[in-house]
Amino acid sequence: MKKINSIFAMIFLLAATGCAEFLEEDNKSNVIAEDFYETAEGYEALINANYSALRDIYGDDPWMFVCGTDLYQEGRDRPPQGLSKYFELNSSSSGVDFLYVNCYKAIQLANSAIHYADITEQTGVTTQYLGEARFLRANAYFLLVQSYGGVGMITEYVDEPILQFDRSSAEEVYTFIISELEGAMGQVSSGSYDGHVNQRAVENLLAKVHLTRGYEDFGTADDFSKAAAYADNVINGQDLNLTSEELWLPDNDMNEEVIFSVQWSAGSISADPTGIGNKQQSYFGPYMGGSEVAGDAPYKSYTTLPNRFALDLYEEGDERWYSTFMTEVFVRYYDYFDVDDHSSLMVEDFYEPRWFTAQDSIDYVNAHPGVEYHSYGTTDPNGGAISLDRATMIVKKFDDPNSLFGGATSTRDFIVSRLGETYLVAAEAYLQAGDPSTGLDRLNVVRERAGVADAALGEFNIDYILDERARELLGEYHRWFDLKRTGKLVERASAHNSWITPSNFEGTNGNLKILRPIPQNAIDLNQNKDFPQNPAYE
Repeated sequence: MKKINSIFAMIFLLAATGCAEFLEEDNKSNVIAEDFYETAEGYEALINANYSALRDIYGDDPWMFVCGTDLYQEGRDRPPQGLSKYFELNSSSSGVDFLYVNCYKAIQLANSAIHYADITEQTGVTTQYLGEARFLRANAYFLLVQSYGGVGMITEYVDEPILQFDRSSAEEVYTFIISELEGAMGQVSSGSYDGHVNQRAVENLLAKVHLTRGYEDFGTADDFSKAAAYADNVINGQDLNLTSEELWLPDNDMNEEVIFSVQWSAGSISADPTGIGNKQQSYFGPYMGGSEVAGDAPYKSYTTLPNRFALDLYEEGDERWYSTFMTEVFVRYYDYFDVDDHSSLMVEDFYEPRWFTAQDSIDYVNAHPGVEYHSYGTTDPNGGAISLDRATMIVKKFDDPNSLFGGATSTRDFIVSRLGETYLVAAEAYLQAGDPSTGLDRLNVVRERAGVADAALGEFNIDYILDERARELLGEYHRWFDLKRTGKLVERASAHNSWITPSNFEGTNGNLKILRPIPQNAIDLNQNKDFPQNPAYE
């Protein structure tokens, strides 16, 4: 396996120390770090730094996860245009290095933990920690291979600059990921999820990896059946017992359906309370006021908005419409989270659902005098005045009533994987494995929880699954990967995102911009000048 070039290696080494608060800034020698990591206290701190690295991946900008898809379009503030619209996408575009840099930081930390596992004096749980580090490394490589294709493989602890590296094939990266996860399975805890990787989280990721590899031309004949089996192991007879509303209550982040999450606390962001919290709540809805209402309203960046297609997917009676969107905005917004009977609150804004009749509208306005009534079709970037405050539909599922006013102050957990999605992974895997009937059963469990009618076998196909994933997972960081995995990125983004046409995807030499480009800095700093760029960006 190959190591990475000098500049990136040094970045990763700095990340390994910078994320660990136990290292002093004036430590100049690796010997001090090595001595510390060999202690039980130091090794545990190194494992904590591995988990902390997840915050950089999932708690910051969402562009590589959601931009340029069929569900989200830009609002008043603009996300990186290359990732959002493709026609300006190149190796130097803003944001294309986000996962490349942050995932390699995570990989170096994991490599450090695996390296020191053999020499630390920590006893008893070292094997468990080793398995957790292997999972986190595999997760980082999975994000990389989906985004960039084959990448440089670093499987050893880097303690000195390496001036050049090669690019492994995507097939080799997938083989490594699966091997790592299979090895981690017997090392991590078999107990309930407590914030640490456990066997259920490993099996859930194995299901996603096999499902994704199954679509590749190098996928194996049993990838889809293995994905289905792993997903069923995770489900293990557990129904979706929570309501859609209960699933997203701010004080319920560690609910029974969470499989793996990235965790924050007030103490974890105390050093910079406006800059290092979870940003997820700030990206999916309109700005709700200035500093004069800090504490009474959520901060929204007004950047990434659900488009008309996304809103049209919901039908009358779907409880996810109300658990996903703040359809009624109250004079004191956050009172919403403190009372069970919302009829006692004064409604300031109402966002009409698609199924409202003219009489429904009249009745609502009569019952709520003075309400600002937003008709359907005027509350999305396709038909709304998106430059105005509260003009577009608000995604509420990530809101944190305890966050300070600012974009990165939430201490809510980021849910990486949860049981509702696992049911949909199983549905897709069974469909692709040639057992649509069982797949439909898994999907209908999700629909039944949402309060809508079961899907029929005749309509059950990959597009139906993608539509159901949109309804269930809107705002969660899956969509670009879903479309890329299923080969639907160009088709669906072009059909449903008004900023995108098929020609936006056209790159060099007749290739399409399906993968993200390898960042130009990584290529320029690599002394191996035969390192290839991805097709479409050559």
